[in-house]
Amino acid sequence: MTRDDIIRMAREAGVITSLFVLDGKDSGYFYLFERFANLIAAAEREACAVIAFNAKTYIEAANAIRARGNYEKLD
Repeated sequence: MTRDDIIRMAREAGVITSLFVLDGKDSGYFYLFERFANLIAAAEREACAVIAFNAKTYIEAANAIRARGNYEKLD
């Protein structure tokens, strides 16, 4: 995941605010947000790898990985 991907997704989620940029410069908060996003991505990759390793077929693995995205919204 690139820095641009993280920025795009953060904007889509509505979490980028003026806290991230002060006077056109990175405020330091973005580094923490970027690190958090990368930790989440790494955990998700590992979870998907475990699913793929334990699946009997690639179709079973694909369905199980896709099912991971079915969750309740955190409103």
